[in-house]
Amino acid sequence: MQRGFVQKRGSTWTAYFHVVGAAGERKQISKGGFRTKAEAQQHLTTSLHSVQTEEYVEQSRLSFADYLVDRWLPLVESSLRPTTFDSYKRMLNLYVIPSLGSVQLQKVRAEHLDQLYARLLKDGRQDGRGGLSPKTVRYLHNTLHKALRDAERKGLVPRNIAAMADPPRRSQSGSSEMKWWTAEELRVFLAAIDGHRLEAAYVLAATTGMRRGEVLGVRWSDLDSGRSRLAVRQTVVCVGYQITFGTPKTARGRRLIALDPITMAALAKHRQQQVDERAVLVDGFTDNDLMFAKVDGSPINPDYFSQAFDRTVAKLPIRRIRLHDLRHTHATIGLAAGIPPKVMSDRLGHATVAFTQDIYMHAIPRLEDEAAEQMADLIFGVTESQPSTSNSS
Repeated sequence: MQRGFVQKRGSTWTAYFHVVGAAGERKQISKGGFRTKAEAQQHLTTSLHSVQTEEYVEQSRLSFADYLVDRWLPLVESSLRPTTFDSYKRMLNLYVIPSLGSVQLQKVRAEHLDQLYARLLKDGRQDGRGGLSPKTVRYLHNTLHKALRDAERKGLVPRNIAAMADPPRRSQSGSSEMKWWTAEELRVFLAAIDGHRLEAAYVLAATTGMRRGEVLGVRWSDLDSGRSRLAVRQTVVCVGYQITFGTPKTARGRRLIALDPITMAALAKHRQQQVDERAVLVDGFTDNDLMFAKVDGSPINPDYFSQAFDRTVAKLPIRRIRLHDLRHTHATIGLAAGIPPKVMSDRLGHATVAFTQDIYMHAIPRLEDEAAEQMADLIFGVTESQPSTSNSS
């Protein structure tokens, strides 16, 4: 049983008790400055209870910034993908360190995080043009939750206060930022990029739902022309302003996608264009076997790929969407047309079919209507939308 005592020192009282250190050694802890014996005794009782319940954390002046930047980020770097680590580091430095970095780690409260989230939602953008999206703030919250969970596990804080904070709620059906085009709008865009140097890349993104990094990372050796199949094995990512190669995040992300004849023709046209460019360049070409690359063969910056898309769309009489929304467009058009969710999930490289259905519920009701009609056909032999009005003679 833990023991302790209080003792008067000068005009104030001090509480003393013992804990077992990380190396198994017995350590005496003291806390002074109490005006009365009763205050010192209350602190002692609370401290002994936390020791007995294994919730006691030795006092530390470690700041939130020092923990996040000097301890936590270096600790997790080796276990994260470079892009993930870069996003953690960037978001912490942009949004957390300036406002909460000087607060002692053990004094950060859930209210601090709630206030931070509210402020970021209102005016958190670096360009001063409003707030961050709920999705971005939730991502920041999840990052802090992981960091503080590790601090709790290592005995630096008594509990993970991020678990008690209130981040923005998720949308009822996928991301609130998700948009998509109709088939007609997509045709307007595809007609507008006819002749663009990266026309085939945008066609591929639209007809397969591939992510931009997957499109820019695909190699000619990944294409099986005989079977019209494309293997997704490599990605292009930007980490700290450096373009590098990576791999899909999950096993399902490494997939084989069937291509249609129009996409195959676009790729064949693009390949000839690439051959012609290389013949003119002669020297200075780096052969990375990339299907879509700069004239010298080096990988294309994913941000450039998105910006070129945005510039084109801005000139067209159709809704403004992001490049990533081509992926949503592919899924929505396919599901609404009756392509089974399992097939679409495989094409998109989602972790589960359930995830695909949850994200694209807006396209599922039509499938349910068609299923009801098909069941009526099986049971009654014919589907009648209205009762017959003919009279028998």
